[in-house]
Amino acid sequence: MCFIEWNDNLKTNLEEVDKQHQNLVNMLNQLYEAMKQGKGQEALDKILDELVKYADYHFKTEETYMQKYNYPELSLHKNQHLNFVEKVKEFLDKKSKGQAALSIEIMNFLKNWLVNHIMGTDKKMGQFISSKIK
Repeated sequence: MCFIEWNDNLKTNLEEVDKQHQNLVNMLNQLYEAMKQGKGQEALDKILDELVKYADYHFKTEETYMQKYNYPELSLHKNQHLNFVEKVKEFLDKKSKGQAALSIEIMNFLKNWLVNHIMGTDKKMGQFISSKIK
């Protein structure tokens, strides 16, 4: 069973963004499976590091679309991205100091943030940009 199941409700109707969202969902599922299987810290760290790098790449893609099409809520959307990155960096910093471990609590934060962000902010962005492309 997947930690997050991709479905049409998560589509923004921007093909590139949707593919990237699917990749993020797959990466979270990989991280969850590795954690569930009791994989070593090194394996978890590698997946988490890839996830963080890919999220940064993905945020830049979205922000490029928003700039190109003069999305009126660019700064709000960008702030959500920055807040996410800050929270993840805080976690990684604590983790590197031995003050935190990858847990279901962290996994639920990542899942909830991603799903809520896609369902709210990203869908709204997708509707706006789709209307400009057509």
